[in-house]
Amino acid sequence: MKALEIDTLEQRLGHHFRDPELLRRALTHSSRARELEAAPADVPESRTPPVNALPDKVRDNEQLEFLGDAVLGFVTSEDLYRRFPEFEEGHLSKLRAHLVSGRHLVRVAEGMELGKYLSLGRGEEKSGGRGKSALLVNALEALLAAVYLDAGFEKAQQFIVQNILVPELRRLQAQAGDEVPITDYKSALQEAVHLSGHAPPAYTLVKEEGPEHRKTFTVETRLNRAGSPGESEFVARAAGPTKKRAEQDAARQALEYLSSLPNGNASKYKPKHRVG
Repeated sequence: MKALEIDTLEQRLGHHFRDPELLRRALTHSSRARELEAAPADVPESRTPPVNALPDKVRDNEQLEFLGDAVLGFVTSEDLYRRFPEFEEGHLSKLRAHLVSGRHLVRVAEGMELGKYLSLGRGEEKSGGRGKSALLVNALEALLAAVYLDAGFEKAQQFIVQNILVPELRRLQAQAGDEVPITDYKSALQEAVHLSGHAPPAYTLVKEEGPEHRKTFTVETRLNRAGSPGESEFVARAAGPTKKRAEQDAARQALEYLSSLPNGNASKYKPKHRVG
């Protein structure tokens, strides 16, 4: 990586590395590391390398990715615990799962233009590795570990909160007002029916249509009063490209129905807390 590129990336990170090797390693994919190991070394003509000489091990970002994932999980858990003291464990877990998910992290990595700084093997380069979600997420997690090892926990925490957590929490707030949206409606419905006195919801696949590569699944969920298993109080029907997606949408409808009831307990599963 050229000095100008290093300076640009360090500016994006808000951190100047005391150990530049950590930054280099965080951006080195295993394909490039193995390629460098296999390359013939520059050996003076007067010297013949030993027959049993082994190539030097070139370190890639996989171990850093492992550490960065742990640092990210801890910082996110602690921040949410302090930021939302009124949230129950279930809500904190759902929010954390979203914030550390690949879907969210790849947006952060793309915003940093991380792809152009990656060191890839020729095969990965040709196959579009700079734009691959998995490679971008892995590199971002490796960078978090590199910052942690180079400057300590507080610096890594600062970067994570400012660049990964707060922008997304603000986006969620803007999207749902003062409410952090529920993404796991099935779990929320399970908790809501327990409070409302309804029997646990049942999900039934009622229709499956379309070609194999483009199927549509239709699911129903029924809410029955406890003690009256044969009497359906409310039936929600939803369709989706997968059974899980259809079940989630049906659960959302059932949850909205419970919220509309007088003194509906389902409203408790729309936690309200300002993000700031």
